Formats: sequence, C-alpha cells, structure tokens
Amino acid sequence: MTSSSYSADSIKVLKGLEGVRKRPAMYVQGGTGIDGYHQLLTEIIDNAIDESLAGYADTVTVTLNPDGSATVTDNGRGIPVGVMQKEGRPAIEVIFTELHAGGKFDSEAYKVSGGLHGVGSSVVNALSTFLEAEVSTGGSIHRIRFDEGNVTEPVHEIGKTKDTGSKVSFKPDHAIFKDIRAFDYQRIRKRLRELAYLTGGVKIILSDKRQEHDEKQEVFQEKGGVAAFAKHMAEGKALYETAMLLKGNVDDIDVEVGMVHTSNYGQTILTYANMITNRDGGTHLTGFKTAYTRVLNNYAKANNLFKKGDPTPSGEDFLEGISCVISVKLGDPQFESQAKVKLLNPEAQSATQSVVYEKFNEVLEENPKIAKSVIEKAVNAAKAREAARKARDLVRRVNPFDNEELSGKLSDCQSEDPTVSEIYIVEGISAGGSAKQGRERRFQAILPLRGKVLNVEKAQIGKILKNAEIRALVASIGAGIDGTGDDEHFNLEDVRYHRIIIMADADVDGSHIRTLLLTFFYRYMRPLIEAGYLYIAQPPLFAVKFGREKEPTFVYSDGELQALLKQNSGRKANIQRYKGLGEMNADLLWETTMNPETRVLKRVTVDDVMEASEAFETLMGSDVPPRRAFIEDNAHLAQLDI
Repeated sequence: MTSSSYSADSIKVLKGLEGVRKRPAMYVQGGTGIDGYHQLLTEIIDNAIDESLAGYADTVTVTLNPDGSATVTDNGRGIPVGVMQKEGRPAIEVIFTELHAGGKFDSEAYKVSGGLHGVGSSVVNALSTFLEAEVSTGGSIHRIRFDEGNVTEPVHEIGKTKDTGSKVSFKPDHAIFKDIRAFDYQRIRKRLRELAYLTGGVKIILSDKRQEHDEKQEVFQEKGGVAAFAKHMAEGKALYETAMLLKGNVDDIDVEVGMVHTSNYGQTILTYANMITNRDGGTHLTGFKTAYTRVLNNYAKANNLFKKGDPTPSGEDFLEGISCVISVKLGDPQFESQAKVKLLNPEAQSATQSVVYEKFNEVLEENPKIAKSVIEKAVNAAKAREAARKARDLVRRVNPFDNEELSGKLSDCQSEDPTVSEIYIVEGISAGGSAKQGRERRFQAILPLRGKVLNVEKAQIGKILKNAEIRALVASIGAGIDGTGDDEHFNLEDVRYHRIIIMADADVDGSHIRTLLLTFFYRYMRPLIEAGYLYIAQPPLFAVKFGREKEPTFVYSDGELQALLKQNSGRKANIQRYKGLGEMNADLLWETTMNPETRVLKRVTVDDVMEASEAFETLMGSDVPPRRAFIEDNAHLAQLDI
C-alpha cells in the first residue's frame, strides 16, 4: 500500500455494537475461546447476583438449554422498560445496545456491584446469535428480542403478573467463537457454588435440560457464608471444629473473612471484591495479612508462647496451613485491569485491617486453645523454614557444571540464552541415554531421573530438599525453590530454560511420574507454570504401518488408533506398541518427540487456584477417603493398561 492510499476515506467508524463484534477480545475476558463465551454467561449471572446484593432478589436460576443457549432468571425488581427521556427509547433497549449504559453508574440503584464498567449486557448481546429478555414489573410481563445485537422484536407487553424479576436468554454466536462447544456444566457449577457461599443465603439453582428426558438440577444455598466456604476448602483437615467469621463495616465497606487453620503445609487464600474473584489479591489481602500477623505476634508475646532459642515466625509462617476467604463489598471498586485480578482501593485495606484486628483479637481471647495451636504450628513452620534455608543453599548454583548435585546427570545445551534453551526431564536412565544421543545439542539439555520422584504433597520442605532427584532438578533449572508464593527464594529471571519439558512413558507408570513432577512444580515452582515455561512431551503410543508402507504413522492414544484403523478399514495393519521411551532408538525419539518441527507438546496451565489445589490434595495428599471417592466416581473413565 502506498502512502497516497491512506486518506480520509480510509477511516472507518464502527456504529453501535459493531466494534464489539469486530474486536471481541477487547471487551471479553478470555477472547473468542472457551473462556470467552463462558464469560458472557458470567456477565448475565453477575447482573442477577447484583440484584441479590441490593436486597431485592433471593433466588437466581441458571438453565442450560438443548439448543445451546442459556437462561438466567432472578426475582428482583426487573430491568426497567420505561422510555428514557434523553434517549427516546426504552431503558431495556438502551441497556442491551449501548456500551456504558446501566444502573451500575447510579449509586442509588446499586450501592454495591461487580460490573462497574457497564459493558456486560450490551457485549453479551453483541456476541450472541440472539438475546431475548422477559421482564416482570409493574403488574405486566414485557419482552424484547435481539438478533446479532439488533432489535428484531421491540419491547412489548405479553401478559400480566403479580411477580417481579428478569429472565434473559442468549446463545453465543458461532461466527465469533470459532471453537465454541457446549457450556461446561462443572465450570458453571463451581462458580455458582462459590457465589452461594459469598451471598450467604441466596438460593441459586442450576438446571441442565440438554439431555432429553434426563434433566439435571442442583440447588446451592450456603447460609454459613465465607466461614463455611473456608471450612469446605479445608477438606476435613481443620485443627478445630468451627471456622472463624470476622465480620464488620468500616466507612460503608463491608468486610467478611472466613478462615480455619489446617494440618496442611500450604496456604489457600481466596479474595473477592463485590463477588468478583481477585486472583492477584490487592489491598484487602494486604490489610488482612498486616492485621492477622500483628494480632498473632502480640498474643504470642503477651502469653510467652515464643520459646528462647526458637526462630521468630514470619508472616508466611503464621499463614502455613490456613484456609481463608476474604470478601469485601464497597461502592466504587477500582481494579488493576478489566479482568479485575487485583483490587486497588486503599480504603479497602484500612477497612479490612481494622475489622480483622478487632475481631481476630476477640476470637483468640475467647479461644486460647486455638490460639496456642496456631502459634505452635507457626513456630514449627519457622523451624522448618530455617532448615529449608540451609537446604536451599545446597541446591543454589552459580555454575551448573560446578554443582556436585549435577555431576554425571545433566547434559546441558550449548546455548546460554534461556529464551531458546529447553530441558527435557526424562524418566529413566535408558530413555535418558537415547535422548542425549538424539537431541539437538545447541539448545536441548537432558536431565534423566532415576525412579519416581518424592511425593511432595506428603512431605515438609526440609525432607523434600534432601531428595537427590529434586535437588538435581532445582539445580538444573537454576531459579531456586519456594512454596510460599513470594520471591524470596525463587527468581524467575534466573531460569535457565524457557521450555521445561516433562518426558515420561505413555503408560500408567509414566502418568504417575508426570503427576508427581507436576505436584512438585505446582507447589514449589508455580511461577514457572504461570509464565508458560512448563510442558509435557507427547511420545507416541503406537506406530502403525498399512500394507507395504515403509514409513509408519505415529499414534498418540487408543482413541486415535481406533480412528486410524476405521479410516483404513480393509487394509492390513502392522501395529507396534511402545511400552516405554527406552524402546525407541535415538533417531526415532528425536523424530517423534523432540524435533520442534514434528513433536507435540502440551503447555501446563493453572487456571484456577482453588480447583488445582483441591485436585493435587485429593490425588497426592495423605487422606485416603477423598482419593478413594475420586477413584470410585471416575472408574468408568479409566482404561486398562496391560
């Protein structure tokens, strides 16, 4: 294009909701993938929940319909249907067709709301094949319909009623969400259960009508609020029976903290502002930690619970094993980004700090046994931290080739640029030998592991860092190790490889080793996962030749094998099954699993802290009953590997 072709005629003005359909990722968290169209449903659900926060609705129903649409119903006041004087159009039409239009900007209509941007309803409409709203208000039922964001059925009365409320149905547009699938029942269920705890009494109904003659329905109503939420996350490992509820109001900011201490070593803290998940915490989390640590320190000193010679617990030591939910409700929440991952309001910090300091003090004074058990656990955590510090010093490396932990183990790559370097963590010495011979030395490093790695879910950090395989792993990666989520002992900038690839056999033992390694990375090197540096290699399970073919087709699962055989039905198939990586020679391992041009890698992600924590605790923790229940519930999905 020449410079002369750029003129006034080149400027495009997108009217109404055209901009949303043209650039959906600018308006929807999750873009045009699975996260995106689930976010549409979240926006409509949040509107119904806001009615409950305002005190007008006590029941919210979410229905998944057979045609792929979803319906959200509440018994609140009903969306306004009257004509707006300035707009000359019904309010409900404006709400669903204009960005930055809605009741969330009026502090009298909604004193507390999660949707402060005012784009939710109109964006959902813009990105749906259709949206239909029915409103019960003023003794009448009104309906309006939109197709691809445009009004196709103006608002009109369709009946009479004594009830009030809103019913919104919509179907995400396949033209926008290219990889659209059915709404994920478990994903929606998890969010609704979470909201039931946070609203503390609102009845939330999830109905799935997508299976003919087999409607599924669940009701969530948790009057115990955030304290019940914290107890639920503790999964039977609480040090005492009743979870604490610290509740108060400071300067029109409602603060609720539910917490219980457990026998676990990690910590789980969930933070919310106006029911919105704040993944990265924010000012309310800072206020909580400040007051929480101060109260415990003061109590321990006043009651002589710190023994001479013992290390003084840090804030992280006091938080060891905590299961905690922090929820604040305020009039004008300010977030770090449109994704609302971090709360920024300074007044939320002071309000949370004030409530926690006062109420937590009262709880400890009334429950000295609980106070003593929490402080004793913190002192033990401090001792373990000191032991871990010494152990960490042993695995920190300046030059990996000078580190005795790696002697004879790590075959490093030639490149010193971490952005192009990758390390394969290989199961077994035999497979490690093939990988070393077949690799591209310029940028691929190999670290073979002997046997199965320690299950870190059942061990303290001191014991973990005495394990030879884990020490070699930590030394190879070079960034340190930490299980508290801070940067004191882990520095992402020191990572020597930006692709850390777990390569294990495609069988049951290989799956077990992958799970053990993933548990370790999740608990003690989580920043690697969050940065997108951790991958799982996909070695083939079968090599298939048809007839006189010289080159095999590599297949990575039983399902893929059956599909290939069906596709080539009638042809004689020679099938070779690989029981382990050690069966492959160097050239074959390179071509199928290590060659960047032909290999298949799966990037490891952690989308949800609570869900991931529960999964690792269930599958790798000390308690047998939850694991047995999981196996019984999912046994029908298992395939026998002989």
